Amino acid sequence: MLGSLIETGLHEMRRESSGLLLSGLSAGLDIGFGPLMMAVVLTLSPGSYGDLGTELLLAVVYSIGFIFVILGRSELFTEHTTLAVVPVIDGQASPRQLARLWGLVYAGNVAGGVAFTLLVSLLIPELGVVSPAAFETIANKLVTHSLTWLFVGGIFAGWLMGLLAWLVTAAQETTSRLILIVVVTATIGLLHLPHSIAGNVEVLFGLFTSPAIGVADYLAFLGLATAGNAVGGAVFVALLKYGHVVRGAS
Repeated sequence: MLGSLIETGLHEMRRESSGLLLSGLSAGLDIGFGPLMMAVVLTLSPGSYGDLGTELLLAVVYSIGFIFVILGRSELFTEHTTLAVVPVIDGQASPRQLARLWGLVYAGNVAGGVAFTLLVSLLIPELGVVSPAAFETIANKLVTHSLTWLFVGGIFAGWLMGLLAWLVTAAQETTSRLILIVVVTATIGLLHLPHSIAGNVEVLFGLFTSPAIGVADYLAFLGLATAGNAVGGAVFVALLKYGHVVRGAS
């Protein structure tokens, strides 16, 4: 399994810059359907946050965007906080190659999220199934926390995404991968953990539709969630699991 992870990471590092950027852009666009469906559920459901049935439904629809991205094999930054780190730890890739991969994928992810949010914001009045208030409610779940919480919560989100990348690599069937994606990402959604790429769309929706959320809220969220995600995936999954696999084989 470790060999497969290393080969996957090396394959992505060897891709053309334009391919990585476009794949990252595609992932940033596709992942936006999760936050959009969350807003639809909050608009149409008689319940709200704090209601068990609504919370579970929101967590499940949150996973929709991740299903599109991961099964569609688009590049997601939070997957590469584990996948791309393993070849570096193993000495088969350099930190410079890692930085290039992270930078291109992350830029594509964020740009895709911005484009998706702008497109949906133009359609909101005509959709009839989603209200601006729902977007504000979702965004507030992420920005009304301390800076420390955003970073630590980001670590846990990155940790879970790293585990997902590790487990999906081991899974052989599409059904198994689908179940893993839903279980892990719904957990992130249920705990309201800050995922830098999906959360990018969630907070942007709030920024574009509500005067209560400002640019400073968005930038603080994005910066701390990204840093936390990177630490969670690189340290708590890539480094620790690589260490125990290598030591176990020796």
